[in-house]
Amino acid sequence: MRRAQLSFGDGLIAGEVKDLRESWMNHADRLLDDETIVATVYEALGRRHPKSRSRGRRGSPAEMVLRLLILKHVRNWSYEVLEREVRANLVYRDFTRVGGGKMPDAKTMGRWGLVVGPEVIKRVHEQLVAIAQAEGIAAGRRMRVDTTVVETNIHYPTDSSLLGDGVRVLTRVMKKITAIAGEAGATLRDRSRSVKLRVLEIARAARAKGPQSQERLKQGYGRLLDSTSRVVGQAKRFAREIADGVKWAGDVVAQLALEGLRQQLDAMAPRVKQVMKQARARIFGGDTRAEGKLLSLFEPSTEVIRKGKAGKPNEFGKMVKLQEAENQIVTDYEVYDRRPNDADLLIPAIESHQARLGRAPYLVAADAAFYSGKNEAAAKAKGVKRVCVPNRSTKSPERKREQKKRWFRNGQKWRTGSEGRISVVKRRHGLDRCRYKGDNGMRRWVGWGVIGDNLLTIGNAMAKKSAP
Repeated sequence: MRRAQLSFGDGLIAGEVKDLRESWMNHADRLLDDETIVATVYEALGRRHPKSRSRGRRGSPAEMVLRLLILKHVRNWSYEVLEREVRANLVYRDFTRVGGGKMPDAKTMGRWGLVVGPEVIKRVHEQLVAIAQAEGIAAGRRMRVDTTVVETNIHYPTDSSLLGDGVRVLTRVMKKITAIAGEAGATLRDRSRSVKLRVLEIARAARAKGPQSQERLKQGYGRLLDSTSRVVGQAKRFAREIADGVKWAGDVVAQLALEGLRQQLDAMAPRVKQVMKQARARIFGGDTRAEGKLLSLFEPSTEVIRKGKAGKPNEFGKMVKLQEAENQIVTDYEVYDRRPNDADLLIPAIESHQARLGRAPYLVAADAAFYSGKNEAAAKAKGVKRVCVPNRSTKSPERKREQKKRWFRNGQKWRTGSEGRISVVKRRHGLDRCRYKGDNGMRRWVGWGVIGDNLLTIGNAMAKKSAP
């Protein structure tokens, strides 16, 4: 869990950088020394392999793993930048408990990031919230909630670019198969160049105006779909020949590599077929809402979400809920598989607040998207005294008077702070775009970002509280 013995270099570094630390670091040190938090990470690292704790050389201490991963997201660095900065900076070496020892490389820290999964991160966050409550920083009398979009790391999706991606990936995998299995079975025909030319032709036709450009667009898509269909058929044949033993390798390791490449073809070919289906429906049938629409071949769960922003009407990613208590402490976060209606989130948010902080909030504030008569009645039934959620479409004079009262206007002023919190976690901790892959990667990215923000907020609040 922790380093068994400090070296001479560790003590020297700690003494030299004591007055160079940022104000939040001293209090964050105490927060991250919590036994429950370190034990949670220790247990996760011990589950990497069945005998992780009894075989092989000693691994890195859990406290060091935890602090390195948190520092990465506090600063919004990549693993490569994290390795370079901690190696070169004595303050970071002291804070992360690397001290005078050898700094782990970026690849090792990337493996740690995969091991410390979303459930572990959630438990670390809950413990930090419990510590903030024990310190009197988050009493739980007030709650505000809002939603935002964290984008997946994809390019702007068009049907032509997705088809080009599919051809590129399938051709690349088939080239690897040919390099291992030789000329046995079907011969690869590389259509990458012609597909690239078709994609460029479609881009030029899409920028032009008039009926002739629409006709050129359809002709370009027809040729692109024909070429893509041939590549998908060839990929299926390659996969079938590997399964039947037509394409095979001379040694076990190479054969395992072939099986892995076959699995890649089996996973990617249906996605490319889905893109072909939705492209045909849109271009030749005028249907823009094809069932099972894909926005990325590499992040297939990506959704298109419209939040009413003038500068960015369409966002491609996942809906995320953030709810806060006093002193801007994020008490709960959630990444949704499918975008929910905001009005369906208010009561579960109150229940989550009760579970985390052991009491119903006195005041609940949210924007108009969370309003419904049922929500207001249910919130009051759970013990909320003041439900500060506006009804923009009301025609009731009584309701309008209620929304003009001082407590309601003050509650809405406090609610706008949630927009600032969302802006901060996006700008400072990288929650504008997720750099990890898959649904688990999205949950890890959001969880670490929220923990990093909470750590700074709690550390600064404790520093302010202890100031003379």
